[in-house]
Amino acid sequence: MQEINQNKPWARHEFILVLNLYYKLPFGKLNRTTKEVKELAKLLGRSDNSIALRLVNFAACDPYIRETGRHGMMSGMKQCLPYWNEFVDNKEKLLFESEKILAKLQGYTIEQKFKPYLEDIEENFEGDDVLREVSIRVNQAIFRDKILSNYNYKCAITGIDIPSLLVASHIIPWATNKMERLNPANGICLSSLYDTAFDKGYIGFTKNYEVRLSNKLLENNYKKYFNMFFGPIDGVKISLPEEFKPNPTFLEWHMDNIFIR
Repeated sequence: MQEINQNKPWARHEFILVLNLYYKLPFGKLNRTTKEVKELAKLLGRSDNSIALRLVNFAACDPYIRETGRHGMMSGMKQCLPYWNEFVDNKEKLLFESEKILAKLQGYTIEQKFKPYLEDIEENFEGDDVLREVSIRVNQAIFRDKILSNYNYKCAITGIDIPSLLVASHIIPWATNKMERLNPANGICLSSLYDTAFDKGYIGFTKNYEVRLSNKLLENNYKKYFNMFFGPIDGVKISLPEEFKPNPTFLEWHMDNIFIR
């Protein structure tokens, strides 16, 4: 543990790590009592309160927060704004760069920290493709953690709460829209069955967050599995998180482009 020095200037890597944490936490947890805030403070040799203050400085930079009628702390915002502007259109770069720094402070390489997500890379990729694929996998892992946390580790349809059975489903697929890849409003926590059904267009969600079954699926309404797993969810409204509800525009895009009519 580093010695706490309240007067030392803030370094670039510290701003980047706090911004990383900002994107991971809901607004209601941007405070000094949050476990993740305490952990980062310990790594950086900062007080819990100083990390919390930087988090609410970044909240003051965030248009999403302002649009919901909330606000961060304007005092100190000017120091955070350059980092916000640098990464606002490239969150993938931010998260990968910050996760490398974070892993080093924790005593790991990024490959060691995210090993479960990277085990097959050396066998299937070469040269520059290795680094590119590592970056993608790390960002996907962070997106998963964010979405599952946002939904309190419960499937939005069934309430299943076993993390290994849950998937962070993209509404607009990863490969389709680079700008929305890491947007938490572009994700829904679903169990594996419903994630696959959603990904393949067998189910969709209306802008009012109700489940819709495709005609292709309804053709099987006489079968046992339909009555067990799909019939009961038709028209059901999914559970919604307090923060980052699925963007209705994204849900409509899915209904228009992926849902099987």
